[in-house]
Amino acid sequence: MNHLALFDCDGTLVDSQANICRAMEECFSIARLVPPDRAAIRQIVGLSLVEAIAKLVPDADDALHRTMAEDYKRTFQAMRRTGTLDEEPLFDGIADTLAALEDDGWLLGVATGKSDRGLHHILEYHGLKRRFATLQTADRHPSKPHPSMVETAMAEAGAAPETTVVIGDTSFDMAMAAAAGAHGVGVSWGYHAPAELLSAGARIVADHALHLPAHLNGLCAPPSPPAAQSTRIAP
Repeated sequence: MNHLALFDCDGTLVDSQANICRAMEECFSIARLVPPDRAAIRQIVGLSLVEAIAKLVPDADDALHRTMAEDYKRTFQAMRRTGTLDEEPLFDGIADTLAALEDDGWLLGVATGKSDRGLHHILEYHGLKRRFATLQTADRHPSKPHPSMVETAMAEAGAAPETTVVIGDTSFDMAMAAAAGAHGVGVSWGYHAPAELLSAGARIVADHALHLPAHLNGLCAPPSPPAAQSTRIAP
């Protein structure tokens, strides 16, 4: 069985909170609602959009949640089109960590609440898209913590739960890993506190991206290095 390192995106690979908060604040303003504070917005990053808005406006009906989700998408697209998005940098050490895991024989994947379009944009911007064997987004799956993203990623990568590690910054990621029978590794640099990650099932919480290869190889026996030909699956 292949070894799969399945990463969340926002808060794990990239720091995108500024743009998420701005777009969420705007969609609340369009709905003539008082925007939540940014701490509350950061807590729902990782959920699919409708589910995230439902957490922030629990007393509203599903129709309003869906309308606000569409307003959020339009706002984010307008920010991208007009070049007003803030930079969404990779967290320190991520690029080197992905390279190190590949060298150790891991297949890489992403499981995110972003859309296909949003994920492809950020991976292409950072020149990372070709590194990933499987890409799972909210466009094709129920929201985290449902295990669908992990189960599909494992099927595409030829991995098993015992050889799959989900790396993420939220309790939703850790609960998703547990639901799929995979290992969960939290990261301390994202949007949920380490205690929340451990409570949700994280086996360990990494304090820096460069610590991840050792943590993953400790949870799963290190895979054999890949052969000369690429084992990556086309996205």
